[in-house]
Amino acid sequence: MSEETRGKGFSLLIVDDEDGLRYGLERLFKKQGFRVYTASNEDEAKTIALRNAIDVALLDIRLRGGQSGMTLLKDLKQMEPDLIALMMTGYGSIETAVASMKEGASDYLLKPLDNTNLLDVVYTHLDLRSLKTRNLFLQDELLLQGLSHQCVTQNAQIKALLRQADKIKDNAVTALITGESGTGKEVIARYIHFTSNRRNGAFVCVNCAALSEHLLLSELFGHERGAFTGAMSRKIGKFEIANQGTLFLDEIGDMSLDIQAKLLRVIEEQSFERVGGTKRITSDARIIAATNKDLEQAIRDGRFREDLYYRIHVVRFHLPPLRERKEDIPLLITHFLGKYNQKYQTHVAGAEQDVLSALMAYDWPGNVRELEHVINNAVLLCENHLITMEDVKRNIFSKTADSVHHPEASRIASLKDAIDEIVARHEKQIIEETLCRNQQNKSKTARDLAITRKTLAEKMEKYRLNERNET
Repeated sequence: MSEETRGKGFSLLIVDDEDGLRYGLERLFKKQGFRVYTASNEDEAKTIALRNAIDVALLDIRLRGGQSGMTLLKDLKQMEPDLIALMMTGYGSIETAVASMKEGASDYLLKPLDNTNLLDVVYTHLDLRSLKTRNLFLQDELLLQGLSHQCVTQNAQIKALLRQADKIKDNAVTALITGESGTGKEVIARYIHFTSNRRNGAFVCVNCAALSEHLLLSELFGHERGAFTGAMSRKIGKFEIANQGTLFLDEIGDMSLDIQAKLLRVIEEQSFERVGGTKRITSDARIIAATNKDLEQAIRDGRFREDLYYRIHVVRFHLPPLRERKEDIPLLITHFLGKYNQKYQTHVAGAEQDVLSALMAYDWPGNVRELEHVINNAVLLCENHLITMEDVKRNIFSKTADSVHHPEASRIASLKDAIDEIVARHEKQIIEETLCRNQQNKSKTARDLAITRKTLAEKMEKYRLNERNET
């Protein structure tokens, strides 16, 4: 993000009785992208703070009429405990500095102010506050960054999609990612974020289908203490955490019409109110939405707002299902082997050829997510350095609802069926070749295959092999 817009999404209050100083500071911070409010006395400042969420306050310690910036500091910190308060004075003393810090000031600045130093101080405190706010969230997020935005593909359609993502990633445009469940929509969203100029901000994911309407409101916008039963303290919402980062709204097609209306307002105004609150909070969060539903049909059915659709559909990315890009399966297998070898401290080198053939033949109704699950389980249970058919057959995957709509998937009800089909085809081929090599001698063929004559006869009948007279 450029230095000129680094303050976008933050609000700043300047309280000083010198008109020229207020005007100069207002221009300075507006150029940085801040939403700036100014006041010349305590009453004006408190009125502004009651109506608007303030991130940073620059407070003159001595105001006209005997008013004190120290008194104002106490009042503002009661309204907004996380406020970054920077005290300004032309009459510096150690006692005054210590007293302001005890009242909750973040720093102490002497006039005349140096603009460069002032900006450095403001941004340093904003960065520290953001780190504190997102600390628990980032602990998990940092673990995911290394693997979760890698796009493993040699498919031409996916490569074209990534080129399109590269063109728009540094712009704050909203984007819509569509595709079946498990195709990797979140991976594309993470790719856009972590390779963009917003990568130092948070990537925040909200699953709109996993939460009730009440909980989703609180999750997105946060809530104030006492906003509802059980709200024992203030909760910071995902829009605030994602300020200057990216908010990924997964399964947006499951969002209620009421929340859709609130979301549309936030996108248009870049501000919102916490549940139970009255202050306007600004957020410069880029929104990326994803869905496996047909939003155009949802609009016709009255389940999705058309105006919201066009707001989130500035750029669209459609991910093809795995069955349409099977050339990626070997690459994905290698990728997931590396991931889960590291996780479980194992050394599985790969899979046997018949396993690879089975995985290539399967139509993957659960897409990349299902393939990852299979490899995860196989690595965990594998007893050798190569995944065998038995390792894979431990997982039985029933046909998902999505596969009903896939013509090719309808002929294979589960991964077990696909594997059994591959095994049968290879078994039949091996028996035929061995019989041919032994000139149809069943006894010798049974010995070579390490099975009994009875078993050989049963398999020949099963596969309807042409029988010849035993030599």
